[in-house]
Amino acid sequence: MPSPPTTPLPTTPHAAEPSMARTYGDTVLRLEARALDALADSLSSSFDDACAVLMGTKGRVIVSGMGKSGHVARKIAATLASTGTPAHFVHPAEASHGDLGMITVDDVCLLLSNSGETRELHDLVAYTRRFAIPLIGISKNADSTLLRQSDVALVLPDAPEACAIGMAPTTSTTLSLALGDALAVAVMRLRGFGRDAFHTFHPGGKLGAQFLTVAELMHTGDGLPRVTETAGMPEVLLQMTGKGFGVAPVTDAGRLTGIITDGDLRRNLEGLMTRRACDVATRTPRSIAPGALVSEAVRRMNEAKVHALCVVDEGDMLVGLIRLHDCLRAGVV
Repeated sequence: MPSPPTTPLPTTPHAAEPSMARTYGDTVLRLEARALDALADSLSSSFDDACAVLMGTKGRVIVSGMGKSGHVARKIAATLASTGTPAHFVHPAEASHGDLGMITVDDVCLLLSNSGETRELHDLVAYTRRFAIPLIGISKNADSTLLRQSDVALVLPDAPEACAIGMAPTTSTTLSLALGDALAVAVMRLRGFGRDAFHTFHPGGKLGAQFLTVAELMHTGDGLPRVTETAGMPEVLLQMTGKGFGVAPVTDAGRLTGIITDGDLRRNLEGLMTRRACDVATRTPRSIAPGALVSEAVRRMNEAKVHALCVVDEGDMLVGLIRLHDCLRAGVV
């Protein structure tokens, strides 16, 4: 058996100059951009129908395609699922060997094929027709088997591929991916899928951290340092050091009236231990609501050059304390 080549095989007898790389890249991007403009111009009532089908499904959206269309289909399924439309990818070849059992009559099928004649999709198409499962087809061939059999046919512009030989899936996959994004975002907005719901599906990583609320990170209850207006300085110092925050919010009947920081202590060193909290506290302390995003808390702390914010409810009642350290540890920067 011959050994595989150890270097890439040339496609032409004479390779192009490296200086042409940017020109080639510019050509590809502009060609695909023109194709996307054509796609936007071609949107019709079929797009409305497809969104209505996706909105009305009681089950999941089954997305499938073969080859490069399969890679795009996986991404579309992931985008739908993360924006409020339950979806998953089914490989067309595996579907023909038992995975059709994953598809129920409550589902919707979204099938991708540039030519509309992909042989591996035939069993999926036949299955949807047999059990009256709604089928949305995406193809550039309006007269293809896929689109003729579809309940909703979405036709891609017949734009040339961007590769040098006009054969590698480039423009066509870009169009399919963009149309999938358009469907997912349109349905997302029609559902009223907002930031809170998005956070539910994206709890991990930096993206999830951006949607954390102050209430999720703030310190409350016995762990919260606090003193009353009439508290003596020994009690204030115990709260500031014993609970490890270096600050002590001051309250009157639970309502926030001030805060004592290390700076306040230094400014009042003379006779400090004979003073009360009300004599030392900084009035109108910076605060934030528990429902605010942690990113907003970070912005306020950075602007004010402080390391903690008091958390108050609508009646200015102290409910918690959030520190810059807590925000950074959660991944909010």
